[in-house]
Amino acid sequence: MLEDWLAPKAAALESRGLTRRLRPRASGEVVVDLASNDYLGLARDPRVVEAAVEAVREWGASATASRLVTGTTALHAELESELAAYVGQETGLAFSSGYLANLGVITALGGPGTLLVSDDHVHASMVDACRLSRSRVEVTPHNDVEAVAKALAERNEPRAVVLVESVYSVLGDAAPLTEFAALAVEHDAVLLVDEAHGLGVTGNGRGSVAAAGLAGADHVIVTMTLSKSLASQGGVVLGPSVLRDHLINRARAFIFDTGLNPAACGAALATLRILIEEPWRPEAIHSTAARLAAACGVSASAGPVVSVPMPGPREAVLAADLCLANGVRVGSFRPPSVPDGISRLRLTAHAGLSATDLDRACDVITTAIREAS
Repeated sequence: MLEDWLAPKAAALESRGLTRRLRPRASGEVVVDLASNDYLGLARDPRVVEAAVEAVREWGASATASRLVTGTTALHAELESELAAYVGQETGLAFSSGYLANLGVITALGGPGTLLVSDDHVHASMVDACRLSRSRVEVTPHNDVEAVAKALAERNEPRAVVLVESVYSVLGDAAPLTEFAALAVEHDAVLLVDEAHGLGVTGNGRGSVAAAGLAGADHVIVTMTLSKSLASQGGVVLGPSVLRDHLINRARAFIFDTGLNPAACGAALATLRILIEEPWRPEAIHSTAARLAAACGVSASAGPVVSVPMPGPREAVLAADLCLANGVRVGSFRPPSVPDGISRLRLTAHAGLSATDLDRACDVITTAIREAS
């Protein structure tokens, strides 16, 4: 039955050049990596690895239960407290992934009586949260302040949440956070900002919300992933203590999920402390991103992501394959991962990349784009 059901769907994807396949990496592989989300270049740093190992030695390989049973350790509390302090928020609550952090907070705030105003380029986790929220959802054009204002002004619901990313994962552009925050105040709404690509990168590492002077504002909520700049895995929701208490009691993605494992907590905490001690790393990301953008002839990014449009999905895959064959790994984004339907190469800048490797990567990427196009 499954063959009859799924084979035509697979064939349809293949005919459009949209089939996705897993490609396991070898541990000793030597490439210039411009595809991973290890923005600060710390995933293999001995200090971070040792912190993860030490956490396993002390706490074991698992949190052993949900956070409300025995799954909350002293490491969780340290991570939540130190991360909240770093980005200027009152409290934080760690989830086992960034996906679940968005799912948890949006569904816990949603429901009948809450309007969700969602930018049409937000991450899939926010999209899925909207679908599960039981709220009315208004999807607005990308970074369209007037459309958000109209949606808020015309709503019948007593509550509203505006959903944006600080730096977008496909286009690499920034949200107008100051304008959106002002609209939230004007219309008695809440602004929820996903800082997945802002933490460790913008605002000297503290993120775009802090850079905009909005950290700690009672109408602004922040979500972050620990799997990008913090070189680990997990997610966190940051905001006032009343929000944290609400999530502990209402967020199903938190209540019914096993707690973030100790190794991930230890690694993220170690990376955060290194970021504080080595403040040069965020600026290194920006300079690398600018160099990549210039080489590819595209606009500079607001964060680590450099987005290079390609003629189509097959050309994007071919260019990525050519790059890898020449020792440079880049990302290849195709529909439906790209909200505007344009296939792209997605280059992610990393701190600590040597000048030699960066020059070589630029040569390889530009040659691949030319040959594939």
